[in-house]
Amino acid sequence: MGGIGIWQLVIVLLIVFLLFGTKRLKGLGSDVGEAIQGFRKSMGGDHDVDAPAQVQQQPPLTAQAAQQQQADRQA
Repeated sequence: MGGIGIWQLVIVLLIVFLLFGTKRLKGLGSDVGEAIQGFRKSMGGDHDVDAPAQVQQQPPLTAQAAQQQQADRQA
């Protein structure tokens, strides 16, 4: 009964859009995103957030190699 319903949330969002406009909200969203990235980068030490993680790709398994791995797991 004391919670916010969907209609109240829609009305609040509509008022925010009318007050600030979409361009200003877009700029605010990008600023918040940059702040979050900076925070994550500082919390992670020297881990670079912008660079994707290096993943070593393995060649596809042949049927014989797959059977060997399965036998190794069972042993």
